[in-house]
Amino acid sequence: MNRFIIGLSWRSVTLILLMLLAGCHTRERYIDEGDYQLDVSSTAISRSDRVRFLVFHYTAEDFGASLKILTTGQVSAHYLVPAHPPQVSRKPVAWRLVPESQSAWHAGTSYWRGYTQLNGTSIGIEQENLGLQQTASGTGGWQPYTPQQISLVTHLARDIIARHHIAPQYVVGHSDIAPQRKLDPGPLFPWQQLAQEGIGAWPDAQRVRFYLANRQEYDPVDKNALLEKLACYGYEVTPGMSDIQQQRVVAAFQMHFRQQRYNGEADAETEAIVDALLEKYGAMASCKETPVMDNNHSTFG
Repeated sequence: MNRFIIGLSWRSVTLILLMLLAGCHTRERYIDEGDYQLDVSSTAISRSDRVRFLVFHYTAEDFGASLKILTTGQVSAHYLVPAHPPQVSRKPVAWRLVPESQSAWHAGTSYWRGYTQLNGTSIGIEQENLGLQQTASGTGGWQPYTPQQISLVTHLARDIIARHHIAPQYVVGHSDIAPQRKLDPGPLFPWQQLAQEGIGAWPDAQRVRFYLANRQEYDPVDKNALLEKLACYGYEVTPGMSDIQQQRVVAAFQMHFRQQRYNGEADAETEAIVDALLEKYGAMASCKETPVMDNNHSTFG
């Protein structure tokens, strides 16, 4: 009897220890992802259960305000990346606010390549950045992203893309999917640098020069033809859009792929860039025409 009680006691002790260890594990604050650490101590309340798209944002707030808004307000995101990430075990930390298996409320009214309301089909990365600065005398320019922030975003985005097999043309900015109301991540976000790391789409410079076809970069082109090509690439272009709405679509594309000049004007370089992108990544299935490679030259048709 005594041996049975002693044996039972040891089994009970073992079970208790296992439960304590499991409890410690579930309360773990940081997850080591190899090249960086994830802080998972803050969970957003705005989320729902369900990835095809990766969407980049900036918060337009400092980190403290951003974290509060994204965890207690009516908006959220899967990840929040500080401008100056802290270190845990000598690795930078990003905040995971919503599990990737659930929807975050970051895209809002949105459209890309025939898909609408992208919250349910996307991963959202918010980045601490104040965006377009306003001063008493007017606009003060865009806040740059920090090298440490972009380094962390690069590692994080590569992992997300690998997990969900996201195609380059489905890696977008908030302004791409909602050009009538959003500017983020802005013209200082390093899209070309990220594309060189396997994150997102970027045209081949040689093909852009080919499509430019000896025109000057800022020569005017037919705006309706340009908008049709932008629609084939993925942007929302609808009948009856006003001039300012059309300009916003062109400007959103330029902020992504031609950041030195994003005035929303239809020009030859903008058209050449979208032609090169359509050739490289293809158009939506609903479009009748896409640029196709023909040995050493391409045609639109």
